[in-house]
Amino acid sequence: MGRAFEYRKASKMARWDKMAKTFSKIGKDIALAVKAGGPDVEANPALRRCIQNAKGANMPKDNVERAIKKASGADAENYEEITYEGYGQGGVAFFVECTTNNTTRTVANVRAVFNKFDGNLGKNGELAFIFDRKGIFTIDLAKITMDWDDFEMEMIDGGAEDVEKDEEEVMITTAFEDFGSLSHKLDELKIEAKSAELQRIPNNTKEVTEEQFKANMKMLDRFEEDDDVQNVYHNMEISEALLNSL
Repeated sequence: MGRAFEYRKASKMARWDKMAKTFSKIGKDIALAVKAGGPDVEANPALRRCIQNAKGANMPKDNVERAIKKASGADAENYEEITYEGYGQGGVAFFVECTTNNTTRTVANVRAVFNKFDGNLGKNGELAFIFDRKGIFTIDLAKITMDWDDFEMEMIDGGAEDVEKDEEEVMITTAFEDFGSLSHKLDELKIEAKSAELQRIPNNTKEVTEEQFKANMKMLDRFEEDDDVQNVYHNMEISEALLNSL
């Protein structure tokens, strides 16, 4: 299976119970999309993608509508996206994506987490060689009604690099620049993705000891508890043995 698929499945198993921030995260994504392209769903592809993700996360329609209305109002929060890069124990690379209305607060919080778990906050750009920006689409397998081989060919035509499936889901990986093309192809085929996101996939992984693994997982937990943090990516190798040690 593809590297992105394996990384996502391993991370999914390790983070299965971490869903509390999902609605808040989608709400911020909506705010950024509305700020950039306006509240008209038909004219704003980024907003359509946010709504699609909200549906996949079972976010109530009323919540979505309130988020759009709030983001387009005169008193809307002025959010901006900012990223931080650093290292955890064992030399594991961490890439932290934030959406914030107070960068001073955010950088202080991120630095404090790195320090607490004996990590190091680095300079922006120094981990660019470790993570590849990819488009990741997930689709319920049951929604694929056409012949599988035909579906794969359609996805490749739309810009897919990898098309993988398990018992429940299909995951499609695209290059960063082909994200829009693949989204358009799914629209053409009237196939609704459960989620469509730009993610950072490590092109190599770092083996760690069990002690380092547990410390890095605690650091990951702390990052995910921060309201300003949207996504955290790492290149720690997550083996079945390590998962069983949790």
